[in-house]
Amino acid sequence: MPVERAPLYRGKEWMTIKEFAAFSGIEQTTLRYWDEIGLFSPASRNEENNYRRYSPMQIGTVKFISVLSGLGMPLKQIGALENERTPETIIALIERQEHILDREMSRLRDAYSLIHRLRDLIKLGLDTDLDQITVERTEDTHYILGPRNTWGGEPSFFETFMEFCQQAPPLRINLSYPVGGLHGSMEAFLREPSRPEHYFSVDPAGYSKRPAGEYLIAHTRGYYGEFGDMPQRAAAYMQAHGLEADGPVYVVYIHDEVCMREQDRYLARFSVAVKKAKALQPEWRTVEGGK
Repeated sequence: MPVERAPLYRGKEWMTIKEFAAFSGIEQTTLRYWDEIGLFSPASRNEENNYRRYSPMQIGTVKFISVLSGLGMPLKQIGALENERTPETIIALIERQEHILDREMSRLRDAYSLIHRLRDLIKLGLDTDLDQITVERTEDTHYILGPRNTWGGEPSFFETFMEFCQQAPPLRINLSYPVGGLHGSMEAFLREPSRPEHYFSVDPAGYSKRPAGEYLIAHTRGYYGEFGDMPQRAAAYMQAHGLEADGPVYVVYIHDEVCMREQDRYLARFSVAVKKAKALQPEWRTVEGGK
């Protein structure tokens, strides 16, 4: 609601704090606070009751403080410049603040994107029936792909995952997003489901893309790298419906430590593009038991 301001008080030498607040648009509590910290004090005080008395001419200082404060500059920094402000010093100050705001706006955009991604994935998990396997049409999905994992010798899932996490910062991979594993083929996934070729972050700002298409979707609960019989059930479903994999396998943890305390309750979403030798049948899109 806009503040109603008093007339310009021409010819009036002193104003009470109430009058000056109405004149300047600054709340009385703010004026008192500025006085307490030594940023902006009344021109004088009434000798009889010690009430604050402001001069209409102080409106210039109030505008100086209000403008810079509105740009997000700390009051202490504003106070230090009050008696030294020049066009040159204000330009330098504004340019520094511009860089600060640019970084903050970038952070807020990233946070906004993360909020929406987490919300969508968590909600998706709430509607999941673990016993159902479906074939669904999905749109393009972007992500950030990590380096190729090296599985020479007998490295554990956690060793390669920790290596991915250590490499993430210099590669600008945001680990706040859920992490997934990419397997080069269905055969590779069935052979070693806990050994993805790459880990990836589902950050939608990534240049890598899972293309739109028909995908077989399955789910399972368990800690990272633990899939139970889900790979076999997915393969059996494809065989029963005359389907074959048509690209890499993606496994994304849509419920992880962000929303689950019990590690064995994490929820992984499996997807792989599929094709059929003949035209797609209507029953493709029906939800069926995975067993």
